[in-house]
Amino acid sequence: MTTTSWDTPPPHIKEAMDADVVLDMGWGRLVFGQTFADHDRIAEVLESEAAGRRDICLYPRDPHVLVAQHPHELFIDPSYTYRLRFSRDRDVRNDSPSIAVRPITGEADAEAINRTYVRCGMVPAPIDVIWRNHAETRHVLYLVAVRPDTGEVVGTVTGVDHRRLFSDPELGSSLWCLAVDPGCSVPGVGAALVGALADVMRDRGRAYMDLSVVHDNAAAIALYEKLGFERVPVYGVKRKNAINEPLFTGTPETIDDLNPYARIIADEAIRRGIRVEVLDAEAGELRLTHGARSVVTRESLSELTSAVAMSRCDDKRLTRRIVSEAGITVPRGRLATFDEGDAAFLEEVGDVVVKPVRGEQGLGITVGVDGPDALEAALARAREHCPDVLVEERAPGDDLRLVVIDGRVVAAAVRRPAEVVGTGEHTVRDLIVAQSRRRSASTGGEAKIPLDDLTEATVGEAGWHLDDVLPEGTRLRVRRTANLHTGGTIHDVTAEVHPDLRQVAVVAAEAIGIPVTGIDLLVPDVTTPDYVFIEANERPGLANHEPQPTASAFIDLLFPTSPGVPWAWTPEGASP
Repeated sequence: MTTTSWDTPPPHIKEAMDADVVLDMGWGRLVFGQTFADHDRIAEVLESEAAGRRDICLYPRDPHVLVAQHPHELFIDPSYTYRLRFSRDRDVRNDSPSIAVRPITGEADAEAINRTYVRCGMVPAPIDVIWRNHAETRHVLYLVAVRPDTGEVVGTVTGVDHRRLFSDPELGSSLWCLAVDPGCSVPGVGAALVGALADVMRDRGRAYMDLSVVHDNAAAIALYEKLGFERVPVYGVKRKNAINEPLFTGTPETIDDLNPYARIIADEAIRRGIRVEVLDAEAGELRLTHGARSVVTRESLSELTSAVAMSRCDDKRLTRRIVSEAGITVPRGRLATFDEGDAAFLEEVGDVVVKPVRGEQGLGITVGVDGPDALEAALARAREHCPDVLVEERAPGDDLRLVVIDGRVVAAAVRRPAEVVGTGEHTVRDLIVAQSRRRSASTGGEAKIPLDDLTEATVGEAGWHLDDVLPEGTRLRVRRTANLHTGGTIHDVTAEVHPDLRQVAVVAAEAIGIPVTGIDLLVPDVTTPDYVFIEANERPGLANHEPQPTASAFIDLLFPTSPGVPWAWTPEGASP
């Protein structure tokens, strides 16, 4: 039935099914086209789509006719439908000892699902809708993949049981919203989720499980085909809206060449109907045009940031002075003189950070310098990047990044240095190479762990050598700094950060005179007001802070009158 086109279903099939079945998933509605008697009714349902949502009609009869009858409102989704036909001798489970797959157990899991959705560029859903679907219906199932060692949710998948939903005579089921956290370092999560859901549907006596995947998602298609899915001639229809615009209108040919930090801005602009012109894909430079207004951006840097503000961020010595005069606490420090004065300062404070006055992405920075020889090497390393070098007292605590846009904190995250987890079989060197490869793949090549003398020294301080085999489950920090470009990881704490720390970031941004910035603090605990200021970044990576709406806030700043899509989820669980 779902792969055959007809004007009207045979009476015995029509009578067996519920009519006009629409399932609210929170991020949008699933419209089961085979349960509708005519096209006009399907069009009516799709045209009632809520703002900021993405409805999908799957299994419509004669989809080309449906779209031809409503060409200005609807379009055929450029996706493939893949089907896994169940049989007793077919098993797609791909168990991983590093991953446990289970149904969700409460609203905290629903929040974790949303975090994963947004990190993957998907539309989130209200927490109550997810939990109600799971807890109060027999036809929707949400599974999550969890790391047993940390309890962290790293992936999710949703299943819909067609038989239970609308008495499907074909005994069908479908898979939706397979999502794996891009920062997850554990392989096989997607396969484990698909396998677990397939097991459930097979055990229920279902005949098959379908899924829809965008035609150019080569990685996902390869996974599904490896697991035994086969393409079937089933089509989807969607409404022409701002979210779906990239699917039915052209996008710049070079948009796929953008790095994640420029791409998140381009995607948000396109979603709002703002014209995007890629001026330099390698540099992340865009021209955004909406009506008579046009703005050039380079990632999160725009024409709204003045040259004066940029120079204040670029010169860390100047940044320290400006924010200190605004009442912000900075660590004790000095401009290196490359003589006994530097050694005397080190002896006085005991532990220092050495960094070039100008520079970014952690280049030339050495953390944890506590001896004369290490100081000499750190000064030489920093001097390779800038002739002027700062020596600052090292403050304990976590590296906290607060993103300030237009005078308000829109995201906060703790950044942690790169680490690897032992397998009992691989050397530290091999683990670093593998983790670096995964971090690079998840960040579009932006994050890599260098195998340099700093990495070797950090490993050595923990009592290991690069060629040692790390015992299974042993966690080893391999870099001192938490910079994302050298493999560091980022953990969202927007909902937890103390209000005083938010205020510090806002005051610092105002003192520097910059509309978009990343303020870096060292804090012993994000829930307390204690801190020291480290630096301000004039071009923070907005893509690093999903699920927070950093790109949305950035476009709001550039184009205040552009039609934004209201967010359905925040860490507090309420719509803004």
